[in-house]
Amino acid sequence: MHENFFYTLKVYYEDTDAGGVVYYANYLKFLERARTEALVALGFSNKKIKKDFGALIVVKSCNIEYKKPAYLEEELKIRSFIKLVTKTSFFMNQFISRGEDLIAEAKIHLVFINTEGKPMKIPGNLFEDLKPYFCDSIKI
Repeated sequence: MHENFFYTLKVYYEDTDAGGVVYYANYLKFLERARTEALVALGFSNKKIKKDFGALIVVKSCNIEYKKPAYLEEELKIRSFIKLVTKTSFFMNQFISRGEDLIAEAKIHLVFINTEGKPMKIPGNLFEDLKPYFCDSIKI
């Protein structure tokens, strides 16, 4: 069973185009915020990971399928979960919804890199702390 993380946001004017529809690139920002809050829920942050492990988490690839538009002043919920983990990276699935309507679905591949920008193994302590959240999907 995958642990789900939820993040709720309100669509502001700055998020929309002239027609009041969320501009497609802003979904990337929404997804990033949700991933960041999922890390915080686990007791980590991007700053803490950099400070404690000398590591950064970067997006290697992102595939988004837009299902329906979202509009100005709507409340959206983003559900995120870890799908698969390798030695140096992990994959997350994220779903943006408005009530029962699925707005967008994303598959994100995230990679750990060191401060020189080179891929690195997920730090042991971090790997162990996160293990309960993805133990069914570890790929070594």
